[in-house]
Amino acid sequence: MKATTLFTLLLTVSITGYTQSTDEKDIKKIYDEALTRGESYAMLRELTTKAPARLSGSPNAAAAVEWSRHAMEQFGFDSVWLQPVMVPHWVRGNKEVAKAITKKQGAIDLTVLALGGSIGTGAQGISAQVVEVKDFEELKNLGEKGVKGKIVFFNRPMDPTLIQTFSAYGGAVNQRGAGPSEAAKYGAAAVVVRSMGSNLEDYAHTGGLRYAPNIGKIPAVAMSTRHAELLSQLLKEEKDLQFFMQTTCEILPDAPSFNVIGELRGSENPTQYIVVSGHLDSWDVGQGAHDDGSGCVQAIEVLRIFKAIGYKPKNTIRAVMYMNEENGLRGGIEYAKQAELRKEKHIAAMESDRGGFTPRGFTMSAPEEMKNKVKSWKPLLEGYGLTDFNGEGGGADIGPLAPQGVPLFGYLPDSQRYFDYHHTQEDTFDKVSKRELELGAAAMAALTFLIDSKGL
Repeated sequence: MKATTLFTLLLTVSITGYTQSTDEKDIKKIYDEALTRGESYAMLRELTTKAPARLSGSPNAAAAVEWSRHAMEQFGFDSVWLQPVMVPHWVRGNKEVAKAITKKQGAIDLTVLALGGSIGTGAQGISAQVVEVKDFEELKNLGEKGVKGKIVFFNRPMDPTLIQTFSAYGGAVNQRGAGPSEAAKYGAAAVVVRSMGSNLEDYAHTGGLRYAPNIGKIPAVAMSTRHAELLSQLLKEEKDLQFFMQTTCEILPDAPSFNVIGELRGSENPTQYIVVSGHLDSWDVGQGAHDDGSGCVQAIEVLRIFKAIGYKPKNTIRAVMYMNEENGLRGGIEYAKQAELRKEKHIAAMESDRGGFTPRGFTMSAPEEMKNKVKSWKPLLEGYGLTDFNGEGGGADIGPLAPQGVPLFGYLPDSQRYFDYHHTQEDTFDKVSKRELELGAAAMAALTFLIDSKGL
């Protein structure tokens, strides 16, 4: 080997080794800051205490906007501002009532929550026979003759054999989202949907429905999984039992609200943007701690960590708190619209919306060469438990950026407990582990650092 060739090889190895060592040190600084002086847990306590149940259009959603702006201003981000957006305004009203009226046992109280966006039953409520179905095909086979004037009970559980619980959710959730309009096609009086929960529980999971255009709207509720099992058993014993439900929910005119945005300005490319984000709204039961208070405080913490360790990003890093993911996605749509109008160049967008659990990795929606580049960073990240980079997707709020060619990343924590709390009264601050939350914020900061410093 020629001396010049050997010198070049040794120089390359030396530089490569130095770069790797520098990256490792910077990532360790990120983790050390998050785990010893982290602010994410304290932020989440404040957010969930001062503004729980942050449904779009509500006073608590407005309080959350002000809390977010104040928090980012207090951390001294380069700029913080509100991006106006009109959002749906739905109110639940009084506590829902549901009863199975049986001949043998009399009236049996059942636990339900109105689905978000549902119309109410009226003060008199609705009483009718129940017909149980597992899917839309079974509903279609019954047709108008078997459905008209009855309450349709969708009782398809999440598949417990699927290790990926979000896949189980995806396999069941269409009955909640589209079920009311599908049942209305055949003249149903109302709909009851088995809650989207992994286990047998006494509390119900709410969530949004989507009324189809040109089909009459009917009231819809979600029933706790344990009571769904009970109702199914009662129907086997008494097919003509009566079911009574009363809800007082209302759909009000759209209301003004805001996305909340804070940023650290890029030192080299200030007009190129990397977004880290969560959605500020939550359902009106519980405190919205895992869904998605955790994602919001993790996104803010990414920027705070960079400031604390003295990292000067090449590109502008934005923390975005989207409004209205739960029942409309208006915040994500408006952010993407404004980005396109302003011709902003987003080089990446990341969202945390799977709870504040133990980090596992990231999902990605990006060209294959970008995915491969991110996977090449695994040696820097796997020591922190970040080993899964194989899933597709980013997040609902950043999805509207995809048509602009923006690579999307979703923070991927362990999913086994998420659907114990999702959209329920149980989604409260005490269900979040400080350690797990901080590890997630550090994971997001580490990937953001690598994207910023190395590019995609």
